[in-house]
Amino acid sequence: MDRLTNTVRPYAWGSTTAIPHLIGAEPTGEPQAEMWMGAHPGAPSQTGRGPLNEVIDQAPERELGPQTVAKFGPRLPFLLKLLAAGAPLSLQVHPDLAQAKEGYEAEERAGVPIDAPHRNYKDANHKPELICALTPFEGLCGFRAPEEAARLIEGLGVDSLKPYADLLRAHPEEAALREVLTAVLSADPAEMATTVTEAEAAADRLGGDYAPYAGLAHHYPGDPGVIAAMLLNHVRLNPGEALFLGAGVPHAYIDGLGVEIMANSDNVLRCGLTPKHVDVPELLRIVRFEATDPGILRPEASPDGEEVYATPIDEFRLSRHVLPEGAAPHDVTAGTPQILLCTAGTVHTGELALTAGQSVFVPAGEKAEVSGVGTLFRATVVA
Repeated sequence: MDRLTNTVRPYAWGSTTAIPHLIGAEPTGEPQAEMWMGAHPGAPSQTGRGPLNEVIDQAPERELGPQTVAKFGPRLPFLLKLLAAGAPLSLQVHPDLAQAKEGYEAEERAGVPIDAPHRNYKDANHKPELICALTPFEGLCGFRAPEEAARLIEGLGVDSLKPYADLLRAHPEEAALREVLTAVLSADPAEMATTVTEAEAAADRLGGDYAPYAGLAHHYPGDPGVIAAMLLNHVRLNPGEALFLGAGVPHAYIDGLGVEIMANSDNVLRCGLTPKHVDVPELLRIVRFEATDPGILRPEASPDGEEVYATPIDEFRLSRHVLPEGAAPHDVTAGTPQILLCTAGTVHTGELALTAGQSVFVPAGEKAEVSGVGTLFRATVVA
């Protein structure tokens, strides 16, 4: 197995302290948003044999196993991250596989450069994802029921928001949510900026359920995403709880540290809370306009002590082992590729000792046993 050296991405929304505190390092004062573990060509993990993507390219079946290659092709199907939000991320949605292929091929035919700021599809893959909280974690996930969203918006007492509340009550669910999101994102920017400023003042005064939206407006003054966010469920996760985010579900992370795993894709359609490009027509094609329960996930324990976060997709499978003092070693050998990430204590695997923030890549079929005292996340695939 290979100990991984991983890149930390300094996105502006990243916490300056969460990842340094986890790994026992001094903060630099700069944001440290995401630590990437995997073979993504944008920032592949380094091994003693070279970059992980190149190691896999040289012998895909040996590293990934024949079943994984047959099902997903000669690449690692997932990307594992530590994600540390110190400010809200953009409000966003991801396409399903068919939409991603269609969108990618259309932009390729149109000759849109892959690095163009207005490009929506960087690849032809979907991007389901799972976030598991390591600290108290706050986010937005999926649409509220229209009546609930109408009451929340109306409660601000801002006159320019009343038409949105009326729209939410005037139509069936799908049409109501579609019309209001379209209206918010298509509104005159100057008028919307004034509305958001008034909404921020009201939310500050009211507090309680409105406090998260005052915070969003503080970070993104005048951004229509602040009003769009009020259409979504506000979610708080305790450590160990998780959210699964499927295609078409609008979401944003607001604050906290977590382990995130996703299919290996960069496809994001933004809805707001960002200075980046928002393609409203394409966004409206991708979003699923249905009220949903955010569905907080708690791990399901198996007889051997592994706790699995069940999801409906095969590109990744995330589980954890919480190892108390005196626990017997756990055999985690698998016919699929694995990344093992320690998030607390000291965990031994083979001859390697992992402390918080350290990880290893385990090729398919390689003998792997974990022991020690701590918490270990295990990422693999369903092949």
